[in-house]
Amino acid sequence: MERDIQAPTGDNLQWTQWQLLDSVLPTGGFAHSYGLEAAIQVHIAVGPEGLKTHLLHVLDNTGSLLLPFVYGMNRSPDLETWLKLDRLLEATLTNEVSRKASASQGSALLRVAASVFSDLSIIRQIREKFSGSGAAHFHHAAVFGLISGLIGFDSETAQRAYLFMTMRDTISAATRLNLIGPLGASVLQHQVGQIAEKLLRRWMDRPVEEACQTAPLLDAVQGCHSYLFSRLFCS
Repeated sequence: MERDIQAPTGDNLQWTQWQLLDSVLPTGGFAHSYGLEAAIQVHIAVGPEGLKTHLLHVLDNTGSLLLPFVYGMNRSPDLETWLKLDRLLEATLTNEVSRKASASQGSALLRVAASVFSDLSIIRQIREKFSGSGAAHFHHAAVFGLISGLIGFDSETAQRAYLFMTMRDTISAATRLNLIGPLGASVLQHQVGQIAEKLLRRWMDRPVEEACQTAPLLDAVQGCHSYLFSRLFCS
């Protein structure tokens, strides 16, 4: 299928790319803790060291399970590939909580992108054709990969950006759960960034056929989130 791309060029390109990573973009990412809230309540993530361990597991699992979908979509940002990988990711995510969170974040990102990046007609086409149809699920990794490809991210930068957003949102959740303070969160993000780069090198540029789960305990704990007596986050 021919790519329908009208990506910004020249001096405007990086402004557009940076906006995709801006926490101000209202995509609902901060409504999710990536299993951290449940991990705290079952005493798996205790204190700053427990948070760091949890964060590394989240990043490793994101790299192994989701980066292949970001990579595949970034390389072929067209409607046919997106629909195929979106449906494959729906089948791959067996955890109901993470699957619903992925679809919720992806739907929000696509909705925002249709308004913000209005020059990308393929985004509008996807929303008009598939919203409410039940034929697509709008999983976040596939939507992010699609948009990153349309606005000119190379595949390596797109995968690094996806890991960065995962790290940023998990640490943000930790501060709101009073597991770490704002200053400590900034220090932790700087420290983990060096490890995240190594994880990126381990998992980047893999086909979706190699997507796998590396943190089964994390998956099990996140799956218990809906059973928590009280909760601040959606997942």
